[in-house]
Amino acid sequence: MERHRARLTRWAWYAPLAALLVLYGWPVLELLVRGIREGIDLADGPLTTRATRRAITFTITQAVLSTMATLFLALPLSALLANRRFRGRRAIRAFVTVPFVLPTIVVASAMLATAERTGLTDGPFALQGSLTAIVAAHVFFNVAVVVRTVGGFWSGLAADQERAARMLGDGAATAMWRVTLPRLRPALAAATVIVFLFSFTSFGVVLILGGTRFRTIETEIFRHAVSRTDFGTAAALSIIQLVTVAALVVVDARLRQRLNRPDDLAIDRAIPFASTRERIVGLVVVGGTLTFLCVPMLALLEGAFRTGDGWGLDHLESLTDRPPFLTVTPARAILNSLAFGLLAMVFATVIGAGAAMAIVFGPRRSRRLTDLASMLPLGTSAVTLGFGMLLAFDDDVIELRSSWLIIPLAQALIGAPFVVRAVVPVLRAIDPAMREAAATLGADAATIRRTVDAPIARSAVLSGAGFALAVGLGEFGATSFVGRDPDHMTVPLAIERLLSQPGDVLQGQAMALSCVLTVVTVAAVFAVDRDQRAGL
Repeated sequence: MERHRARLTRWAWYAPLAALLVLYGWPVLELLVRGIREGIDLADGPLTTRATRRAITFTITQAVLSTMATLFLALPLSALLANRRFRGRRAIRAFVTVPFVLPTIVVASAMLATAERTGLTDGPFALQGSLTAIVAAHVFFNVAVVVRTVGGFWSGLAADQERAARMLGDGAATAMWRVTLPRLRPALAAATVIVFLFSFTSFGVVLILGGTRFRTIETEIFRHAVSRTDFGTAAALSIIQLVTVAALVVVDARLRQRLNRPDDLAIDRAIPFASTRERIVGLVVVGGTLTFLCVPMLALLEGAFRTGDGWGLDHLESLTDRPPFLTVTPARAILNSLAFGLLAMVFATVIGAGAAMAIVFGPRRSRRLTDLASMLPLGTSAVTLGFGMLLAFDDDVIELRSSWLIIPLAQALIGAPFVVRAVVPVLRAIDPAMREAAATLGADAATIRRTVDAPIARSAVLSGAGFALAVGLGEFGATSFVGRDPDHMTVPLAIERLLSQPGDVLQGQAMALSCVLTVVTVAAVFAVDRDQRAGL
């Protein structure tokens, strides 16, 4: 009996890995097989066409420009928050995180509202149908990545070496170039890779703001798979996306390992402003960054509450009315998103918390395999995941393509890595002496997990669950493939449909629906996670 129980316990460590292999490994394998068989092996295949080459070139170009622009805007604020202590510092750090937790479809809506309010609807600097619009949206979304990755790492570096360089005669600029930047290189590289990855795999922003003129690999996958039902070409493009993203994830993982070096660290290096000039520079940096982040959100609010006669709740009240091109009312879409998001949160928490336990406490083989499998969905394009699930779960073994359950499962697959990233560091940080003391008192392994590990890891689990809920509420890429059932339309899909139609009333509905989604998403994250945002 004891031997049977031990064997069952040993195999239980592999349960999260099995779930990840079914939900992630099978769809990706199906995608690879389909792409090789129907896409890459075609004579003069889809990878050689002019449209595909243009999509690949534009994907890389906009990702590079978006990364450079994000670093240009976010690095001054990162330096300020890391090195100067002032009133409102924590509030600013928290506020710049808000755009990062917004669904990408809401970011696109905010940029459209800004374009309408500022009149930037035509020309090279237009915030609609231009490269400028796409880059601006990506910068808006990714500022928090740089501030929390670079700024957080910078604030923990002891300032002794810089002070020594200044005492030896180096000026501020020279000390920054010779001493500070080399020490910040791992954080800068990690932030650059993450921002490039998010921009490279951007879907909702490019689909809404790029129009028909600008297309990326993501939008081409969607266009070939959904509009043309050309699964071979879509699969071939997905392989390109998958290989590129996998390489970026490997680079990011190695860079993040370098961020955890314990040597030469400080609790907080920030000091008060030394002069009036520094205060003025700090005010300009904070004011410029916050203005860039606030204008789109204020424009979105204005679009939601502005009516033909002034201001009112007309657009919010109209969410109970169904436009002829929608299969459900926007209000029903809100209920659908809440139901799917909550269910996805439960699935993601169970899978993610189980995977975290296996990574920390499981057999050595299960630790490595589960760690790798749990992080792969985080770096894989949501469009690729959704397309893979659409292909894989359409046979006699598992037929989920026509089931509503495929929607929360896809959302949970994307949300589970955030639970893992939140829980694993906490479990590893628990003092082993606490577990040894419990074991000395006669507690078995299960009791130790329940009485020692679970209470300490509770806040981390809630943190990951909150972000998994936010991911589920705002997920657009994968849901665009698997959420094709007319009765189960979600809020992001409804917003995309509304924005694609002309008319002030419909645009107002889209802005109002975006505001509702923003409030629910931000509340879900901030209600359970006050200190860490999205694992950054």
